[in-house]
Amino acid sequence: MADEASAESTAQAVTQTPRAVEAVKQVRIKEGRPESHALRVSVVGGGCSGFSYQLSFDEQPAADDAVLAYDGIRVLVDPASAQYLCGTEIDFVSSLSGGGFKFSNPKASHTCGCGSSFAA
Repeated sequence: MADEASAESTAQAVTQTPRAVEAVKQVRIKEGRPESHALRVSVVGGGCSGFSYQLSFDEQPAADDAVLAYDGIRVLVDPASAQYLCGTEIDFVSSLSGGGFKFSNPKASHTCGCGSSFAA
């Protein structure tokens, strides 16, 4: 039963808006990666607030990864990152000065000005 609860909370770690899904597809195409490559969303130590978000592409999930799917994009989240990402929404925003992925994380107690690091 504990494994089911853990898997459920990990599986709900992160969601993507339709804009984010389309942006991931465009980046994957631009980088010449096949559709089989999944988006890995992780949290690493560092940044001005203590933790940073990291996005990368991965060919295969690790044995303990949560594997999510959003409109043709597989998303991989490792258990260590899932505890910080639970409830996070990833969006893609654009403005006159450029665009990028925006993380709305309810577990973040503080974020930095750049928006790519946070404290939990």
